[in-house]
Amino acid sequence: MEKTTLSLKILSFMYCLVAIIGVWRIFDAGVIELFTFGVLPILYGVFTHKSWTLILLKIYLAIQLIGICGFSIVGFIAYQINPDDVVITFKGINIPLIPLSISVVILLVFQFWVAFSKENRRYFSRFTATD
Repeated sequence: MEKTTLSLKILSFMYCLVAIIGVWRIFDAGVIELFTFGVLPILYGVFTHKSWTLILLKIYLAIQLIGICGFSIVGFIAYQINPDDVVITFKGINIPLIPLSISVVILLVFQFWVAFSKENRRYFSRFTATD
């Protein structure tokens, strides 16, 4: 990843972690999540300098946004009906909703900033569609 932007390096590192967690979940739970492995084509595009990478990133972000909005709406409706039943647990540990929500929003905003920044658009415009 020579001469890539810092934001793209950070996003690539985050997506590598997501891919590693996805592989770990395959061995731990025996579940293949296509939502998690959606980062692999983006990582391929970043590492091989493909011109279509930003388009794919924007599509992946749209899918993420739709999924998170769906979870948020369902959680909000469930919280209005019975607040005690809206609990997120991971391996028996309760995860507080407010810090989780703030973290998800921050991660989404960062990804959108990377996808729509001028410096990354300029970086990927150097590569042609035939590369």
